[in-house]
Amino acid sequence: MIVRRFGAGPELVWIHGLGEWSVSFDAIAHHPALDDFAHTLPDLPGYGRSPPPDPIPARDSLGHLASHLVAWLAGRPPVVLVGHSMGGVLATLVAEQIAVRGVIDVDGNLSRGDCTFSVQAASYSPEDFLAHGFGELRAQVYTAGIQDPALRGYHVALAAADPAMFHRNSIDLLELSATDTLAERVVNLRAPSLFVAGVPGGICEHSRLMLDRLGARWMVVQPSGHWVHVDQPDELAAAIAGFVRELAASHVQ
Repeated sequence: MIVRRFGAGPELVWIHGLGEWSVSFDAIAHHPALDDFAHTLPDLPGYGRSPPPDPIPARDSLGHLASHLVAWLAGRPPVVLVGHSMGGVLATLVAEQIAVRGVIDVDGNLSRGDCTFSVQAASYSPEDFLAHGFGELRAQVYTAGIQDPALRGYHVALAAADPAMFHRNSIDLLELSATDTLAERVVNLRAPSLFVAGVPGGICEHSRLMLDRLGARWMVVQPSGHWVHVDQPDELAAAIAGFVRELAASHVQ
């Protein structure tokens, strides 16, 4: 993976979502409220500047990505994982396997109702998606981005994404989200976790009700769409800083 690092202090590892790249986190990672932290920003395999795996997994590509991240993080001091969308799912899968200081899940998939572009991609065969589906999806994002800054950034990221990896991840993300088990897995992590939901345009009502029913530690950021770090950077940065400092204080005690 291509990885960028800057800053000093408790380490935040930012894990981007489906079709995204680490550049999507640049503004929030440079937020003044997060100046006291070290920031590590990888481009996942197949996205941004990182080449796709060869071969692309035929199934369970999210498990393969999580294993890749686990191997990359192995032997290092525990970090705080900040995952957005599919990155929130990956943060959960990683934290189930290795020790981390904490997990901040920013509008990660919890149920099928949280899937948007993955549903569209998975409706194509692999051949049709590569031939024209990915182009159609990018055109849709471009049009929507005229009014939505987050989607303007997403359109740029998609230009650097590998279509085959995007399609495989979409199928597996949709399948895993449909199990309705991800909220419980977040709650049952050994590490402290915080879920941040964008409202009204982020995770669906069914997912929010699951978080309530399970007693999850979660917060609403509004008004916001799915890209909370783009729509409400001040509130998200404050929440991240507060959570990490709380972790540090509890560790000292």
